[in-house]
Amino acid sequence: MRARWLGRYLLPTLVALVFVAPLWFMVVGSLRPTGAPPPRSLEWWPAAPTTAAYTRLPELIPIFRYLANSALVVALAVPLTVLVASLSGFGLRLLSRGGRRRALTGLLVLLLVPVTAVWATRFEVFRLAGVVDTYLPLLAPAALAVSPFLVLLYAWSFGGIPDSQLQAARLEGAGWLTIWRRLALPQVKPATLAVAVLAFTFHWSNFIDPLLYLTSGDRYTWPLGLRFLLLLNPTDWPLLMAGSVVATAPCVLVFLFAQRVLLADDPLAALRPKGRR
Repeated sequence: MRARWLGRYLLPTLVALVFVAPLWFMVVGSLRPTGAPPPRSLEWWPAAPTTAAYTRLPELIPIFRYLANSALVVALAVPLTVLVASLSGFGLRLLSRGGRRRALTGLLVLLLVPVTAVWATRFEVFRLAGVVDTYLPLLAPAALAVSPFLVLLYAWSFGGIPDSQLQAARLEGAGWLTIWRRLALPQVKPATLAVAVLAFTFHWSNFIDPLLYLTSGDRYTWPLGLRFLLLLNPTDWPLLMAGSVVATAPCVLVFLFAQRVLLADDPLAALRPKGRR
């Protein structure tokens, strides 16, 4: 019983603390007086907490415009990423064993290709297409499922669906798109949540693509705004921590929401307001 308690509660709690600690100290740092240097020792809570750093953010950069731009990119890119990754993963599931092995090998090779190797080529393609300084280059990774890892995640999840179910659906006259939408996707909801969270995190925190392709200030996303904040006032530690909290909070909220939906006995119940169970 004790070993079970340790494995089920204590160890996961210790692992969670390792990841929560940086978030906590980031919040604590943002509550220090503006202009104050980083603490010399471990500070669990500031002596005189204040939200002055958060109120100064809109005075230095157009924070709400940058956040709205990031939200727009995420709202378009995350559904597209899930769509492409799930269709690709389902296509892998339908291949023969030999074809599936070759496709998986190709995806693993693509994972080894560094992103920096294609920056120059991609920029030239987008420049020739005349879409630089638009959001299309930022949505381009979503059209490729962001990463082969997300396709592999779906392929592994779809691999748990028995062949008998697919064959029965085909005998009933269902097309492959109908089978993907009505039979396969409902059985891999945890994979869909995981892909959606990972896609949200990638697109929300994407810094390189906006830096390469956006030139108009009114189109900048929040990662660029955070970089400008660092350039404007690199010594104001609480201000930088406040900007980091604003950048991190949406990812944390999305993760907690996805976890709540995933762990619910009835996943749809987690989406409905109380009183409508």
